[in-house]
Amino acid sequence: MSRFAPPDVPRRVTTGTRNGKSVVVSDGPVPNAHHYTSIPGMMTSVVYATAATPPLPQDDGECAPAGLLVPPAPGETRLMIVTFPPDSSMARPEFDPAAADAEQREFIPGLAERFEADAPGMHRTETVDYDIVLDGEIWLELDDGATTRLRTGDVAIQCGTRHAWRNKTDRTATMCFVLIGAVPR
Repeated sequence: MSRFAPPDVPRRVTTGTRNGKSVVVSDGPVPNAHHYTSIPGMMTSVVYATAATPPLPQDDGECAPAGLLVPPAPGETRLMIVTFPPDSSMARPEFDPAAADAEQREFIPGLAERFEADAPGMHRTETVDYDIVLDGEIWLELDDGATTRLRTGDVAIQCGTRHAWRNKTDRTATMCFVLIGAVPR
């Protein structure tokens, strides 16, 4: 089982400066984490987001509110944690792809719209992504159908390529994604 199984969500500790001293300004669950009803075992959360040139110190406001567009603009960043259920959960007769699509569009706006209807899970963003497997195993699939197996602790660097994540195991896999908005050539 993933380290972020329901009802748990990732904990986020954010620091800042008050009266010239460093302090913890927030410590608690990620406010926009969502456990999917249409995709049991899936959880998405945008943990943190920055502007293209973030000012320091950061203010105490929420930087990753619900409804934030997931793909960052050039120079912006997004930090996400996602738990992927086994792919077999999407092959069950009760799986409703339309409900899953609608729920993803609500909770990961801007990213869900990039998932290809004729190639489920395949997508591309104009970002450089640092993808870290926190728990479990997952396969990175690219255009030609080739897959690369990643295990806990492995890191993949996505450079604006079309890809999908495939969980071929019988347990969830949890990943951390750092998305950096880029400019296409």
